[in-house]
Amino acid sequence: MQGVARNFFTLAIIYSLCGMALGLHMAISQDHGQMPTHAHTMVAGWLMSAVFAFFYHLFPAVGLKMLATIHFWLTAISGIGLLIGLYFLLAGNAAIEPLVAISSMGFYAAMLLFAFIALPAVWKKA
Repeated sequence: MQGVARNFFTLAIIYSLCGMALGLHMAISQDHGQMPTHAHTMVAGWLMSAVFAFFYHLFPAVGLKMLATIHFWLTAISGIGLLIGLYFLLAGNAAIEPLVAISSMGFYAAMLLFAFIALPAVWKKA
């Protein structure tokens, strides 16, 4: 695994470790107030990043394009902003809501970009 595929897979592992640590913390403390953050970390972070990694691994030529690099950085920055913002928002810091909103829109834009990148590749006739 190389390039943007490796970057996404590394990001996926980091998300999984953070999400699992948060899950363990909630279980130990018996405080499940961060359940939405945990779920977003595991699904939007770990699962989506792993799917992106395997897509780019299966289609290495697509991963060499500048759009793939933009996709990685837009996903990484907006995803990290979303999860940090969501954590603090659920901890009672309402002032962080603009970060959550902007990051959410950025993460959605990254998914739209992925659709633009991936669909032509998977529907391309050999």
